[in-house]
Amino acid sequence: MKMTVMRGAFVIAALLLPGGANADDILTAKNGMTLYVYDNDRAGTPTCYKNCAKRWPPYLGGTSDAMTKDWTLVKRRDGGMQWAYHGRPLYFYSGDKKIGDKTGDGRGIVWHVAP
Repeated sequence: MKMTVMRGAFVIAALLLPGGANADDILTAKNGMTLYVYDNDRAGTPTCYKNCAKRWPPYLGGTSDAMTKDWTLVKRRDGGMQWAYHGRPLYFYSGDKKIGDKTGDGRGIVWHVAP
């Protein structure tokens, strides 16, 4: 099942199920796009909102989504549910345009490809 919510030119939500690992051993969403973690997030609590979330859209899910080992949903203060892997909230990078892109890795020294 796919759900996309657009705000301006940014996709705020994507596929509702967790992804897997690609050949580079990085986490990807079901749509194949690279997933990222944010160093400023604490203990399963997302901290990227507003302008941050425009550049780094959260990987959103729903309570009815099937979860697998190591994948959970964490609540966002805006009421949404965001996928987390090993408790770390996951995001996309708006600068990635195609499958395999990982141009967000190392941005601002606080964004990293999800291992």
